[in-house]
Amino acid sequence: MKSSYLVKLCVSVAMLFGMAQMAWANVYPLPEDGGRLIGQIQHHQVKKGDYFKTIADTYNIGILELMESNPGVDPFLPTPGSTLTIPTQMLLPDVPRKGVVINLPELRLYYFPRNKKEVHVFPIGIGRIGRETPEMVSKIKSRIPQPSWTPPKSIREEHLRERGEVLPRIVPAGPDNPLGEYAIQLAYGDGSYLIHGTNKDFGIGMRVSSGCVRLNPKDIEWLFNQTKYGESVRIINQTVKTSAEPNGDMVIEVHSPLSKSESEMQLKKTLKLTNGIVKFLGQESIDNQKANDALLTQNGLPINVRG
Repeated sequence: MKSSYLVKLCVSVAMLFGMAQMAWANVYPLPEDGGRLIGQIQHHQVKKGDYFKTIADTYNIGILELMESNPGVDPFLPTPGSTLTIPTQMLLPDVPRKGVVINLPELRLYYFPRNKKEVHVFPIGIGRIGRETPEMVSKIKSRIPQPSWTPPKSIREEHLRERGEVLPRIVPAGPDNPLGEYAIQLAYGDGSYLIHGTNKDFGIGMRVSSGCVRLNPKDIEWLFNQTKYGESVRIINQTVKTSAEPNGDMVIEVHSPLSKSESEMQLKKTLKLTNGIVKFLGQESIDNQKANDALLTQNGLPINVRG
């Protein structure tokens, strides 16, 4: 009896450990039937001392996506005992499933390893208003461990103007380097756009960078060691994703469009629907009320709008 109990205990611990690893890594098996829906919605019961940053870190998701899926909740003082929706279910972006795919409105990076039926999903920080991360179809130009940072003249001037501090022309690798310990250079423009780590404890899942893509230190270390020179990188801007799933579900996922000015940030922004989305919504099987609710709430969660 004792031996049987120990076996069950070890199996339970192993399962919990595996679940914890899965939660941190955010690894999802790719649908084998041609579908695009991955993951499962999770729920978190708020404990005393929780706030959105600690909760986002627990599930390795972004702060803005947590806010998007829990509208009206104070991100600094969520009510203890209340239940939050954790957005760990999503539709894959409508692009080829290879290499690195970044969807800006989601503030998520998808990585599709070669010859594997899985996708890794990470929260990211992207360019702030006025220094937006551009859409692109590119590839990895180089991988740089312990990168130094050469802030361009415009950023040095901005830093001096806003903070009264003089940035050095070159910031060496180390704890003061905002690029963190790893950087992946993209073959776009003059090569100044990077996917990199950070030396700060905030900014992931937010629009805070000068145009580069920022990851948590553990995430960039993993991605750096997985990616290869010349691997595909695609940065897109899909606010609305749709899918006719093999089981008959008609799924739509709507994110808030990226603000183009400070004044827009406080407004519910109007969506621009592509012809493909209009065609999807015009099908007889779609419940118009559910679809309209999804388009209006823009909560970033996949919704089945089949009538």
